Amino acid sequence: MRAAPGYISGAFPEFAFSPFIVIIRRRKNKEDCRMFEKKLIAGMNGFNKLIHVLLALVLGIACAMVIWDVGAKIILAWHEGNASQGFFHALGSLFILWTLSTLISAEINYIQTGRVYARVFVVVAMISIIRELIVQPMQAITAGADKTADAFNPVQYGLLLAALLVTGIVYRLVSNSANGQDNSHISLDA
Repeated sequence: MRAAPGYISGAFPEFAFSPFIVIIRRRKNKEDCRMFEKKLIAGMNGFNKLIHVLLALVLGIACAMVIWDVGAKIILAWHEGNASQGFFHALGSLFILWTLSTLISAEINYIQTGRVYARVFVVVAMISIIRELIVQPMQAITAGADKTADAFNPVQYGLLLAALLVTGIVYRLVSNSANGQDNSHISLDA
């Protein structure tokens, strides 16, 4: 019987084809690593989707709480006979509700498509600035003469107006790029 090349007859027969065994083991290890990576990525994607579903539920609960707060403020202001002040407090809470609604829409979009659009963050910034532009003068008016700390600051108000202008320009740029090239999204897919 003739021995295979590189095989010494009778000595260590398990190493007869050792280069082939090493190659097979390396391939098997690479395949095992790839399978592990695929399972890990699939598991993390599933966990990420679960987190986003929970986040959407929490945003829904937050919306319900803000609606409850708006109703309570309106009823309290009505009973105190100060409907205008209650209206402005409720309006501030409605801007928060608008922000939450925008975030819920973004979550729904992410759950369906896996994309988060950059303009969502710009819209949230714009809503926050608009809310501050409305709430800040009302706080100064309702504070009265005895509270000088809450007095109206025209410089700060001007900066808020400038910030609104800048966010409006950024929104326009992001919206235009979304219509032309569809690059205004952040893909969170692996």
